[in-house]
Amino acid sequence: MKKLKICSGKIVYGISYRRVSFLVRNLIALFLLVNVSSFANANSKRKPNILYIFTDDQSIRTLSCYPEAHPWIRTPNIDKLAEKGVRFSTCYTGAKCVPSRGNALTGMLQHNYDKSTTYWPVEFRKQGYYTGMIGKWHWNVPRHKETWDWSAVYEHYLPGNSHNYYWDQSLRINGDTLLKLEKYSTDAYTDMTLEFLKERAKEKDRPWYFWLCYGGVHGPHTPADRHIGSYENTPEVKNPKDIFAPRPDKPEHMVNLETFKKDPVTGKPMKKNRTLDSWVKQYNEAVRSIDEGIGKIMTTLEETGQLENTIVVFTSDQGYAWGQHGYNLKIAPYDANLLAPLIFVKPNDFPQNKVCDIPVNGTDIIATFHSMCNIQPSQKLDGRDLTELIYKPEADFWNNEPMVQLYTGLIYGNDTIKSELEKAHKTGDWSKFIVHRNTRTKAWMMLQTGKYKYVRYIYKDYIEELYDLENDPEELTNLAVKPEYKVRLRKMRKQLLKEFRAKNCRFLDLLPEPVEKNI
Repeated sequence: MKKLKICSGKIVYGISYRRVSFLVRNLIALFLLVNVSSFANANSKRKPNILYIFTDDQSIRTLSCYPEAHPWIRTPNIDKLAEKGVRFSTCYTGAKCVPSRGNALTGMLQHNYDKSTTYWPVEFRKQGYYTGMIGKWHWNVPRHKETWDWSAVYEHYLPGNSHNYYWDQSLRINGDTLLKLEKYSTDAYTDMTLEFLKERAKEKDRPWYFWLCYGGVHGPHTPADRHIGSYENTPEVKNPKDIFAPRPDKPEHMVNLETFKKDPVTGKPMKKNRTLDSWVKQYNEAVRSIDEGIGKIMTTLEETGQLENTIVVFTSDQGYAWGQHGYNLKIAPYDANLLAPLIFVKPNDFPQNKVCDIPVNGTDIIATFHSMCNIQPSQKLDGRDLTELIYKPEADFWNNEPMVQLYTGLIYGNDTIKSELEKAHKTGDWSKFIVHRNTRTKAWMMLQTGKYKYVRYIYKDYIEELYDLENDPEELTNLAVKPEYKVRLRKMRKQLLKEFRAKNCRFLDLLPEPVEKNI
């Protein structure tokens, strides 16, 4: 098959980048002919467009609009989003790549969806929305043709594709043709998004939903060539307080966990013969192409006259720890591992330059989309509608409903989790609930309400965790092992069960009893 050049000078295999744009235009024309009757009767009131930007493994510490960021970080375009909208300080979209995407596609927490669950953009299509998606899929049930009017999907699970986050990536176009890119993936996704937006501007009366899933900044955290070394001469990254063991008040797998090892001569944290400082700077250099892409996207929305009627949401599948609690990973129930950025923008509508400190999660975002577009969900969603909170971020009126999240390592629903719990109780083998082999991290459930965070593990003979986030935001002191906090601990234990029961969690009676420990 002939190789053709794209406008960047890079090469794609089998189909040119210009031809992708040509196919987009022709596909749109086809859908106009086929579907004109279906959306002609749609609500005459113009519904908002939605641009949902979903990055990968991007901690709040990577953005200069968050106070937790390293002081040398510069993300001017994402900062502008925060200036023009509402930034949430505490967002738990999910615990890991796959379940976070499950939450984003279904609007449900991990225990409530299975292989048969419909993806919510399908209902938006039925209601007249043109739906599109570009980027990382990393979800076992594709359904591209059912869900999207147009898609260019990085199917992470394809042979030879799983590690191609930045170069030599294959994208599946509209559920059919494979397109091999040799362009840096973040830049390619941005360019294709710009083409999508320009095409949608030609059909102004039809709203659209677009899910842009950048593969950055997932490992190997590869920056664009133009950004390599751009943070090299900045101040050295400070070591997290608990990067090295021991941690006697933590659960068993945490006590001696050390992903970074102390150099015997310099005392610096090292991994694969590189310092923590060099790893963190490379990771943040990879963010810069995302930030540039956001700037181009917002400019294109404005130039095509779509900005005023577009809800722009920026987030990530979860955060990422760099030495905090000994981890170099997501997956664990700590803010350093989990917290993702979240920014809502709609010019001349949403408040500007506001911060909301109420904890939210990924399913809340999906419930909010339905509310703002006045579309009734086709199935029960687990999230809370954040609309009022976005318009009044100070949250004086908010009901303070607790925020819940979980990670079981078992993808498909209540029945799967229940079945594995029954087997574990019968056999004494709890290995299915070890969610990460190298660190021995166990499955967990989490509740955050007021200033307290409570964690319960789905594993036999395990202690719980309790943190006062006001006085201990780094979660260094586990209050669950303090005798003076036993009343609070037991109250939180009951509240977690209550909140998950309200979210249709059907395996709670099979949870192993936690162990109480005093230190």
